[in-house]
Amino acid sequence: MILAIDQGTTGTLCLQVDEELRVHARGYAEIPQHFPRPGWVEHDPEEIWASVLAAAEGLEFDTIAITNQRETTILWDRRTGEPVAPAIVWQDRRTAERCRELDADFIRAKTGLVPDPYFSATKLEWLLREHSGDLKFGTVDSWLIWKLTGGALHVTDATNASRTMLVNLDTLDWDDDLLALFGVDRELLPRIVRSTDDLGEGELLGRTVRIRGVAGDQQAALYGQGCHAPGEGKATYGTGSFVLVHTGDDAGPAPHGLLKTAAADGYALEGAVLVAGAAVQWLRDGLGLIAHAAETDKLAQSVDSTGGVQFVPALSGLGSPWWDADARGTITGLTRGTTKAHLARAALEAIAHQVVDVVDALPERPTALRADGGATANRFLMQVQADLLQLPVEVAAELETTALGAAALAAGQGARVPIGRVHEPEISADEAATRRAAWADALGRSRTDRHL
Repeated sequence: MILAIDQGTTGTLCLQVDEELRVHARGYAEIPQHFPRPGWVEHDPEEIWASVLAAAEGLEFDTIAITNQRETTILWDRRTGEPVAPAIVWQDRRTAERCRELDADFIRAKTGLVPDPYFSATKLEWLLREHSGDLKFGTVDSWLIWKLTGGALHVTDATNASRTMLVNLDTLDWDDDLLALFGVDRELLPRIVRSTDDLGEGELLGRTVRIRGVAGDQQAALYGQGCHAPGEGKATYGTGSFVLVHTGDDAGPAPHGLLKTAAADGYALEGAVLVAGAAVQWLRDGLGLIAHAAETDKLAQSVDSTGGVQFVPALSGLGSPWWDADARGTITGLTRGTTKAHLARAALEAIAHQVVDVVDALPERPTALRADGGATANRFLMQVQADLLQLPVEVAAELETTALGAAALAAGQGARVPIGRVHEPEISADEAATRRAAWADALGRSRTDRHL
C-alpha cells in the first residue's frame, strides 16, 4: 500500500492507494493560514508536519509518495531540526520590490521563470537577511523528507527545485550565478533527485516506510493525467489554477507570459493562476458570504448572469500571462440589486476566465482540456469553463489526481486517471467573445503599468 501525501496550501490529504492506483481510504487535515501583514502569507512548518500525521492516522501503508505546494520556503536549524521562521508561502508578495530590480531576461534564460515573488529565491534571500547560523533550506517536500528520516536526508526533486529560481533549467542543477545573485550558500541547499528515485527508508507513525515518488503538485497532476508526450496538458483547480502542457525533452524558452518548468519525465510549459479557489475562500472567510465553498455552485445557478458584476481576484497579484505583482483585486459593476449570488457567480467565472487567458497564451490550443482538483466538483464552474474556452472539459473521475500522480510515480505507473464526465460548450462563440471582452475590460482596471 502506498500513502500518497498531498501537502497543499490549505491542508494535507493522504490517500491509501494500491499499486493499481485504486483508492482504499483517505484522510484530511487543515492547516492554519497566517497573514501577519498585507500581502504576507505564512505557514508554521510544524503545523504542516502535524497535518501530515493527522491525515495519515489510521491508514495502512508501507511506501510513501509525496506531492506538495511548491515554492513555499522553509528555513530550519540543521542541528535541532527546528524552523527558524514561519514558512513563506508561494502566495506571499513581500519581495515584489526586490523582483522589480532583477534582470528579467537573465532570470528567464537561466530558469524558464520570471522574476516574481511567487518563486523561492527572493523569499530565501529575505529570510537569510533575518536569520543566520547552521541552517538548511527546503521547499515542503524537503521539509517532509527531513522529518520522515530524522534529518538523515536533505533532498528535493527536480520539479520542486525548478521552481526555486535558483536552478539552471538546462542542467537541472543549482546555478552558481543565481546563488551569487541571491546570496545563497550551496551548503544550505538540498541534493536534487529525480521524481522516481527510491530515497530509502523513513519512519511515520511508528512504522518503517520506503520513500519513493516525489513531485511538485502540478507536475504530479500532469503525470496522473497521463500527460507524457508533447502537447498533452491539464488544468488543476485548487487554491490557484495551473495549466501545464508537456513539451517532452524540450527545455527551450516559453512563449511570452508562460513559464518553462521541469516535469516528472521531461519538461512542461506552465501557466500559473495565483488565485482561483482562494477567491471562494475569501468570500467565505473574508466576507462571510457563504459558510462552505460548495454553496457557490447552487448560488451561481440561482441567477441568470453576474448582473454586470466582474470580480478580478488579484488578491496576490496576477500570475500568468500578466505577471503583475502589484495588481490588486477589483469588483466592478455593483448596483443595489447585486446579491451574494451575483458575487459567487462572478468569482467562479473569474476562475474560468483566468484559465482561458493562459490557454490563449499557449502556442497551440488543445483539442480538449483535462481537468482535476477539488474545484472540479463544482459543475457550474466546469460548464462555464467549457463555455468560455469553447472546448470540451474532461473532468477526472478522481478529483485528487495530484495525489494519485505521486502514487503513480511511486508505483512506476504511467496510466491516466479515468475521465469522470465531459462538459461540452453550451453557448455560442459570439456569446463567449462578449463575456471575454467584459472580463478584459475589468482586468485592465486591476493591472498596473509594471508588467511583462
